[in-house]
Amino acid sequence: MENTKDLTEHSSRSERKRRDSFGMFDGYDSCSEDTSSSSSSEESEEEVAPLPSNLPIIKNNGQVYTYPDGKSGMATCEMCGMVGVRDAFYSKTKRFCSVSCSRSYSSNSKKASILARLQVTGKPPTKKAKVLQKQPLVAKLAAYAQYQATLQNQAKTKAAVSMEGFSWGNYINSNSFIAAPVTCFKHAPMGTCWGDISENVRVEVPNTDCSLPTKVFWIAGIVKLAGYNALLRYEGFENDPGLDFWCNVCGSDIHPVGWCAASGKPLVPPRTIQHKYTNWKAFLVKRLTGAKTLPPDFSQKVSESMQYPFKPCMRVEVVDKRHLCRTRVAVVESVIGGRLRLVYEESEDRTDDFWCHMHSPLIHHIGWSRSIGHRFKRSDITKKQDGHFDTPPHLFAKVKEVDQSGEWFKEGMKLEAIDPLNLSTICVATIRKVLADGFLMIGIDGSEAADGSDWFCYHATSPSIFPVGFCEINMIELTPPRGYTKLPFKWFDYLRETGSIAAPVKLFNKDVPNHGFRVGMKLEAVDLMEPRLICVATVTRIIHRLLRIHFDGWEEEYDQWVDCESPDLYPVGWCQLTGYQLQPPASQSSRESQSGSSKQKKKAKSQQYKGHKKMTTLQLKEELIDGEDYNFLQGASDQESNGSANFYIKQEP
Repeated sequence: MENTKDLTEHSSRSERKRRDSFGMFDGYDSCSEDTSSSSSSEESEEEVAPLPSNLPIIKNNGQVYTYPDGKSGMATCEMCGMVGVRDAFYSKTKRFCSVSCSRSYSSNSKKASILARLQVTGKPPTKKAKVLQKQPLVAKLAAYAQYQATLQNQAKTKAAVSMEGFSWGNYINSNSFIAAPVTCFKHAPMGTCWGDISENVRVEVPNTDCSLPTKVFWIAGIVKLAGYNALLRYEGFENDPGLDFWCNVCGSDIHPVGWCAASGKPLVPPRTIQHKYTNWKAFLVKRLTGAKTLPPDFSQKVSESMQYPFKPCMRVEVVDKRHLCRTRVAVVESVIGGRLRLVYEESEDRTDDFWCHMHSPLIHHIGWSRSIGHRFKRSDITKKQDGHFDTPPHLFAKVKEVDQSGEWFKEGMKLEAIDPLNLSTICVATIRKVLADGFLMIGIDGSEAADGSDWFCYHATSPSIFPVGFCEINMIELTPPRGYTKLPFKWFDYLRETGSIAAPVKLFNKDVPNHGFRVGMKLEAVDLMEPRLICVATVTRIIHRLLRIHFDGWEEEYDQWVDCESPDLYPVGWCQLTGYQLQPPASQSSRESQSGSSKQKKKAKSQQYKGHKKMTTLQLKEELIDGEDYNFLQGASDQESNGSANFYIKQEP
């Protein structure tokens, strides 16, 4: 028995040695592509039962529809609530108004954003009208009526979310949370030069326990660090936390020891402990001998790290937030902490905007789309507006160069990919187009439009694409193709049935940096489904370099898979440092706005938010507008319009 056990252990060790950094075998690569396909993951289009012949017929845009007559001619989308002509709805079931909604429903995410659940402006989704214009006339009228009724119901139940009362310090202290250290965020201010700032470091700060009319200072030590924030205790209080306070280390009132002497500022002990010592100078000499403080040039480094090369009026190519398969030209409207508010160039009222970090893989220099053969939307603007200028190419994040001359990704290869419209899921996907410079157009199996309008672009080195079997090995739930009935899903069976091959494991990015994140760490994270929102968040899972980000107070269905080097993650205190608005945990906002039997109200509010998310999904519909020009051929157009890329490109060190 012992020999058998030893043999088993030896075999297990041998298997582990054969695995790469994904913990994967190359075995999936060998699945034959000659195997004939026995079934398709696409849901077949079949006709529904004929409608009563006495119904009048209408025509719209060359299509013939039966005029609705109560239940027989109308359908309601189970995803977004759109009411329309049944004949015009998607698939044989007629349950959804579009491919996007069908895919949203099947992935069990109700794709939208936490922002949509938190919005209190009372404004309708800005792209709703454009979506309605694509529907047949009768569907427009019915949907508009339902839309107005929904808005009225929401207005009655909507509760404001306020930042009043939320404090990172209190939140950390009261729950004994640990925040991710600043060194985990290389793109954030001081991320690469944080140094030895830790507990017990001494600083000079304003003395608030003083009755003098002028501003005076005193020495304090760091008791606890949470991102940029530090819990400080005045020297002389020993183990007494009575006057402890939180302060942003990068704030203008934090100085290294010695700054007061050099600046001629007075050091005055707090009034509460003034009686404890008669010779405070001797006390400080004893306490500070051998102690650490901030570097003398700390404030200068903070200032330099918050200088950003992107400026307003710069033109860039950026993903079209309503059609992820293409790109558009946008202009930098403002820069906050390295985050850019981009306004699409054709937006007349400058409200059609998109938020992303300056290192985001979603933005590129003018001409990028044409250079790699990416889809783009032609601009109606024939010349640059006064004051606008193209952003220099060297300012954009660089992607790792790849060699496409040898064994490389090919069209039709299967893989697993994070769905950019539902970042909580990793889906069965297919490479649909191989572009230049290592970029790939990818589609989610079972949910693709015939014209490729719902493809999205990832770089070959993107940490958001994975080899076949990645989810199974790492115990992550893989979302199977919509309509695929052979569950539980098995890759080998699926590859045989579809006559496909898996993309070779060796082509994927296997680099795993020593990022420093740990499960349970707190941070500030962008809601990538509504990227102008930054929320209180927690790291709940770590798979190699992949982080599962949970938004505090919300259900797990709103979680996001994010790369450890994503520029959309920030240390605790980043919003305070840069002046950006932070969204508090949903549970706290619920407590602020509810009283009494809050459980029922909270449940109702959750349903309201989910309904709001459904409406926001309409903004993400990927239906092509008639007359728009697309091209996949390199150099096919001399009009430089727009650019998008993979959603999480590995950044160069």
